[in-house]
Amino acid sequence: MDDRAWLALACDLAALCPPSETAFSVGAVIVGADGREVARGFSREADPHDHAEEAALAKAPGPLDGATVYSSLEPCAHRASRPRPCAELIIASGARRVVFAWREPQLFAAGTGAELLEAAGVAVVELPGLAERARGPNRHLLDRE
Repeated sequence: MDDRAWLALACDLAALCPPSETAFSVGAVIVGADGREVARGFSREADPHDHAEEAALAKAPGPLDGATVYSSLEPCAHRASRPRPCAELIIASGARRVVFAWREPQLFAAGTGAELLEAAGVAVVELPGLAERARGPNRHLLDRE
């Protein structure tokens, strides 16, 4: 599969999230350097505070050297519910690339995850053609803006 197909899968996973009035619904897929899926996750999958990238990273075996993380939303750079934001977790994992569909709106936190990742040498690719698909499970939050 290519970047668009993996990212579309991440966007589809976001629809599995239990609804929330205080957090975005996000899906994530991790693909190894060999092009095979390593893990996947979605927001609030096992705990009300889980972020999608965090849930997927928790399932991944060992270091992710050369892996790509696909996320429907830009990985977070600020976090109130946990000590480390998703961008830091991705950097620590060894993943070298992140592909996302939608920049984090300023609704809950400043969306600066892409900048944090790039500063650490992680390649960041935004595919805004899938942003509307990523927004779908979050429409209830966006309509109140």
